[in-house]
Parts: sequence; structure tokens; C-alpha cells
Amino acid sequence: MIAEDHRDIQRKLRILESMPGFGWSANAAGQFTYVTPNALDFLGVSHEDLNASGADDAFGWRLVIHPDDYERVAAQWQHCLRTGDHYDAEHRLRRADGSYRWFRNSGRPFRDGRGNITEWFGTTIDINDQVQLCQDLARREARIRRLIDSDIIGIVIWDLDGTLLDANDAFLDMVQYDRQDLKAGLRWLDMTPPEWQEVHDLEEVEELASTGKMQAREKEYFRKDGTRVPVLIGAACFDEESRQGVAYILDLTEHKRAEDVMRDQKRELSQLVDMIPTYLWRLTPDGVPDFFNKRFVDYLGVDVSDLGKPDSSRRTALIEAVIHPDDAADVTEAFERSIASGQRLSMKWRMRRADGVYRWMAASAEAMQDVGGRIVKWYGTCHDIDDQRKADEELRASKQQLEQMLDALPVNILSFSPSGAMTYASRRYIETVGSPPTHADDFDALARDVAHPDDFPAMFRRASEGFATGSAFVNRFRQREKDGVYRWIEARAQPLRAADGTIVQWYIASIDVEDEMRAQEALRERERMLHQLVETLPAMIDCATPDGEPIYRSQQLSEYLGYGFSDLDAAGKSRLAGTLEASVHPDDLVGVRTNYARSLATGEPYSRRHRLRRLDGQYRWVETRAAPMRDADGTIRQWNVICLDIDREVRAQQELQLAQERLARASQAASLAELSASIAHEVNQPLAAIVANSHACHRWLCAEPPNIGRAKITAERISRSANAAADIVSRTRALFSRSTGTRIVTPLSKVIADTQELLVDEAARRGVQIKADVANSLPPIALDPVQIQQVLINLIRNGMDAMDNITTNRVLRLRVSQVEDLVRTDVSDNGPGLDPAARIFEPFFTTKDDGMGIGLAICRSIVEAHGGKLWATNNQSRGATFTFALPIRMDAEI
Repeated sequence: MIAEDHRDIQRKLRILESMPGFGWSANAAGQFTYVTPNALDFLGVSHEDLNASGADDAFGWRLVIHPDDYERVAAQWQHCLRTGDHYDAEHRLRRADGSYRWFRNSGRPFRDGRGNITEWFGTTIDINDQVQLCQDLARREARIRRLIDSDIIGIVIWDLDGTLLDANDAFLDMVQYDRQDLKAGLRWLDMTPPEWQEVHDLEEVEELASTGKMQAREKEYFRKDGTRVPVLIGAACFDEESRQGVAYILDLTEHKRAEDVMRDQKRELSQLVDMIPTYLWRLTPDGVPDFFNKRFVDYLGVDVSDLGKPDSSRRTALIEAVIHPDDAADVTEAFERSIASGQRLSMKWRMRRADGVYRWMAASAEAMQDVGGRIVKWYGTCHDIDDQRKADEELRASKQQLEQMLDALPVNILSFSPSGAMTYASRRYIETVGSPPTHADDFDALARDVAHPDDFPAMFRRASEGFATGSAFVNRFRQREKDGVYRWIEARAQPLRAADGTIVQWYIASIDVEDEMRAQEALRERERMLHQLVETLPAMIDCATPDGEPIYRSQQLSEYLGYGFSDLDAAGKSRLAGTLEASVHPDDLVGVRTNYARSLATGEPYSRRHRLRRLDGQYRWVETRAAPMRDADGTIRQWNVICLDIDREVRAQQELQLAQERLARASQAASLAELSASIAHEVNQPLAAIVANSHACHRWLCAEPPNIGRAKITAERISRSANAAADIVSRTRALFSRSTGTRIVTPLSKVIADTQELLVDEAARRGVQIKADVANSLPPIALDPVQIQQVLINLIRNGMDAMDNITTNRVLRLRVSQVEDLVRTDVSDNGPGLDPAARIFEPFFTTKDDGMGIGLAICRSIVEAHGGKLWATNNQSRGATFTFALPIRMDAEI
């Protein structure tokens, strides 16, 4: 039985292989079980290739089916597999050589006794020639249809009594009739002007009757509006039985108009030849002059007819009469060479004017040839360049004089075209730097060749910006000279512009500044040493203007006081008054102010012991001495102040009990100051929001008409900010008392969203984009929302401050995720990053000019009070990231 089945299968396979085209079989899932060898050879693939891609890719058909047919064929095959419908599709298959041919693919299912499909059998027949034939027929039909519907040629079918039976749109547009007029019985004679009717009756009808066709001829027809249209018409009759004819009509309106234009152009050309501001002439193919334009005749004082017979002697006579004797031989030779070879003539000669004066001319002549390449005429021009030659000579002399002057200047000069190609190098440059190498023919290559490698990037960037924007620029860099030594130069580049503003040339002048740079370096070194000397002295130094205003503080004094000049300038009072009020002990303030004022008024040295407030709020005894620095005429230019810490000396002289009491008071004052600073720092944020929103509310209410909606929203923000300020005060008190009574279990994502809403306006105003990435399904944690919100506000605002000095990509990113049993929050900026040695979390330490140095210390205290941790790191590329992690636990009061 198995052998019989095998023989049956072999018989079917032989039948498939003997069929025309390709044969194939597939299982019920659509995978090929057999493909005839001739099909695999044609396609250049294997049986495995056709089943390689799986059902989703139609079993590898994508390899062989044309991309434009694949989706349609695959969808149809999948449909047949699902429904059992017969499969029939026409598509293109790719041959092994890469070309495509059209095939008809047909498949039928084979079912078992229960009606289930067990196998598919199919054939693939090449129908490429049939498809090509259909396409050719379609293209031919389209061409005929385009011809009939052409908007150029009118086609009319008419019967032999002159009635128009049908016409294409081109003819109807030509005569401005419509198809209703055709249906009404429009006749040729209805459109024929009277003077053409006799010709129509006698000539055209007779010609059609005798020959069956009418040769094309020009005539006119009436349009429907009574105007005339010139046409070219030809006609032919059909057989006698149909008694019909066809006519083709071409609208000659544009042709007639072109003829009129041609006549006008010919007349204008004749006038132009005589008016053009140059001298025109014409020669015969043999080189005999036979035409001068009027301007040339006026210049020479003779016309062609005055030169004698029209033969070769006429050209010789002309050369002898008008060409300078020194140029005559060269002119004769040039004409003979061009006439013999047919090549273009171009040269300069001196030509005699009617008054006997010779002037330089730029002459050229070209041969006009017929379609066979035979010369039929020579046409030439002479252009007066005498003034130009004189100007060129003067320019060359001026250029030579300018180059000599430039070479005498102690400056190296280069010039470049707008594209950067070098056009000039002064002699001094070549003597100093050397001739540019052959590869350095433009600015880029020359800069790379002579600029010091360490200076090249900055120099080239500045130069590229100048060339790109057309702005003058200055570069200082080290340039390699001829002897290989690098010397500092200053190069100044300036564009030369045309009248329309376009750049026609770049000039770069450079001078040697080596000695200046060395002097500046020595000066900087002396300043550095002096600065180090001042900064390393075991004393605090201050400098002030003649009226006592501080202008310099040593690093030790700045670190001691803990605030800079910007803090004083922002206070709205003088630096001197601000320094005394902020730093001198209140009990000593009056005496210090009085003594110092007397010294400023009299110029006497100042010396006094008093207490000075340190960064940590502690007052220490110091001895301050100030002396005036005068110029040659005795005028005070500056006050130099030195401040020595003598606190140990003073306190050693006091009794131990008094020292302990004062130390306790100082510690208490420091604590009070820290608390006050923290409250002021945190309350300042909602108070600033209240002020800003109050101004906004006032603007919305004062608008015409008042924007009540926006004013209401702003008023709600004011209320929310006021409540926030109150919450901050209470939470700050709770912070220092380590209270946890206000903590609730809430998702950190809600606190993040509330914080973003509070800061959205400020972020927009400062051009910062806040991008938050909060992980889904974060567990709620026990926290004080107000305190954590203050941490977020502080970190976000610090990030905004860090990006104030960058102009692009101001993006602040918030990322909240769960890491084991912690919820971690990252706040990243694109600022300059952190100094690794900075004590950013220490109280009263700040990197901002107007900072108090307390925000991050409070943030760390809040986070640690929640059992978490706050730290900061620098990003790999740019900026810094502040991270705090809070534990996931549920031990808050609910």
C-alpha cells in the first residue's frame, strides 16, 4: 500500500514537472512541500528559502515576489488558506538574474473524505508577454486619446453637405462654440467669412471631390463672437457609403503673432546694430569686408564701398589704412590663419580714428556656418579699450607703489578671497614666515601649518566665526617663523565689501607682540607672587577707596566674614556702612565708625581694637590698622587695612568666668542667627511667590477689560503661598524639636507634582525645562509633605541657579525610582558642576554671590530627620546631581 502511494506521488510529480510553467504543492498550513526544479532554477532559490521566514512572512515569498505586489499576494494567499477558496493571482517574480516577469499563480485545495484540506496543488504560468502586449495596447490607446483630446490640433468629423457631426475640445475652444451648437447643426459655411466662401465652394469642394482629400492651406474662420481666427486646415473624405470626412485644424494665431514679432525684431535688430556701443563688421567666407555698422563707419571715416573692389585687396587696403603700422603684420597673419582654419579670431590692436588718432581695440571674430558646416559669413566686433588700458597701466603702477609701501611697513599682510583662497602675501611675510607651501593655498591649510598646536583651536574657531558672519576679528597666537621658532603675533582681519555689501576680499594684518606678551607674562607672574604673598600672610587684609569704600578683600578676610561685595551691593547701602553694620559688634560700632571717619577726613592712620563677627556668627577681638597710600603729590589713592586676630590675647587677659559667659552668649547668638537665617531662607521662597503673584493679580485686575479668571487663579496662588509660609515656620520649629507629628503616608509623586506646579512660572521665566520621570507603582512613604516639598524646591532652584550662565539646553531632570527598600529622588542640572572640595552641606557655606549657605544644610537636616540620606555627585558629561533617599515604612500618624 505504501509502495502504491509512493508510485502515485511520483506519478503526480512527473505530471507537475511536465506541465507548462512551474508546478508546486503545499500543506494545509501553506508551507511548500514540493516545487518543480525548473521553478527553483528560474528563481535562483532553494526549497528551504521559500519556507524560511514562517507564516508571518508568507513562507519566504518576499524573496521572489516584486515588492509592489507582495502585500496583495500574501493577503490573498492567507485568505485562501483560511477559507479554502481557489487561489488565483497575477504578480511579478524575480528571476535569478534579478529581472522580473509577470506570472499567473493558481492553486486548488485537495480534501480528504471528511472535507478537510490536506494539501494544495498549483501551477505558475509565465504571462509576461501577454501583460506586455496589454500594456502596449493601453499605451497606444492612451496616445491616440491624447492626440484626439490635444489642446493643439482640432479634429472635426463632417458630412459632405458641410454639417459638423463631431469635434474635439481643441477645435471647439478654437472657434468658441460648444457641443450644443454642434447638435443644432453647425455648418462650415456658418464659420466661413464671405471672401473665403467662394474659395471654399470652387477650390476646396472640387479638390475633395476629385482626390478625396484637401491639401493643408491657411484660411480664416469666424469665432462665435464674430472675431476671426487664422488656421491651417487639411481634410480627407471617407468612403462614398459613409459620405463623411475628417478635418484637422491648427490654430495659427500664435504663429501669425510670432511672424509679426519677427518682423518687428528684424527692424529692431537693424536699429540695434547701428546703435550698439561697439563697432560691428562682417566678412565674406574669404575674409573680404562687406559690412560696417554706422558707428564703425563714423569712427573710421570710410565705408566698405570706399575700400575698392570686393576682393582680397579690400582687406589688405583696410589693414593698411586703419591699423597701426607696428600691428599690421600681426593682424594680417591672424586674419589669414583664422580664415584658413575657421578658428575664432581674438586679439588687440591699435586702430586709426577718422581724426588720425590711434586707439587700442579688443577685436574678435567668429565664423557662422550652415547646417553642413560650411562657413557662410564672418562676424566681428571691435571694442574700444584705450581708456581701460591706460587705467590698467595706472592701476599697475599704483599697485606696485602700494606693494612697496606695504613691504616697508613693519607689518605682515595677507589677503584671501571670500572662499578662503590666499590671493596675496607681502614680501615681509615671506621673509619672516617663508613662502606658503604648495598645499597651504587657503586660510584653513595655512593656519594649520603655521599656528602653534596649542593655540590653533581657539584661533581657528574665532576666525571661522568671523568668516562665517562677515565680522572683523582679532586673534593672538604663536606663529612659526622661517627658522622654526614660534613667536606671539596679533592678527587683525577686516573684510572689504562691494557697494552692495558683499565681501570681495579679506585682509589680515599681523604684528609681532612677542615682547609685549613676555612683559605681560612677567607682570602676571609678579602679580601672582604678590597675590600669594598677600594671601599667605597671617593677617586679614582689606583695601578701600579714599572715602573708605572697600574694593578688595584677601581670601582670609572673605572666608572670615562669609559674605562678598555683591551681598553688600544688593543691600541698598554703601559697602562701608554695610560692612560695619554686618560685622562690627554693636557695642563697638559707634567707636569704630567715629574713629574711622576721623582718619578718612584727616588722612591720619587708623588703629583700634574691637570685636568682629566671624562667618559662624562668633565675635572675635581683632586689631584693625589702616594707613593711606599716597601718590607723588600726596593725594590719597587708597587705604590699606590689616586686621589681626587678637581674640586669644584679649580673652587671656579677662577672667575665666567672664570668658565663659561671653562664650555662652556667643554660642547662643550663633544658634539664634542660624535659626533666623534658616527661617528667613525658607520663608523667603513663599513670600517671594506672594509678592510676584500679587503683582500679577494687580495686572490682571487693571487690564481692560479685567481678567477676573486669571486674577482668581493668581489670588488662589497667593493664598497657597501664604499657607506654605505658615507651614514652613511650624515645620521648621518641628524640625529643630525633631517632631514627627505632622508626617503622613502619601505617594512622593504627589509631592513632586505639587512642587512642579509651584515652580512652573519661575522655570518658564528663567528659560528652564523641567522633565520629570516618576516610576509607576511607587509605594507611599511616611513624610512631612511641606518639609519634603521645601527640600525639592531648594534643590530645583539650586539647579536653575547653576544653569543661569548657559544659553542653551537648560534642562533640569527629576527622576524618582525605588531602590530596594528606599525611594530615591535625583535632581540633575546641566550647570558647571561642583567643586569636589566644596563643603556644600556645611551651614553658611555657599558658592553663590548672594547665597546664605543654609539651604542645603536645612535640606540635609530634613532628609536625615526622615531617616534618609542626601548627597551630591558630578555628572559624567556636565552638571551635578543631588540625590536624597527616603526609607519605605509606615510609622507615621495617620
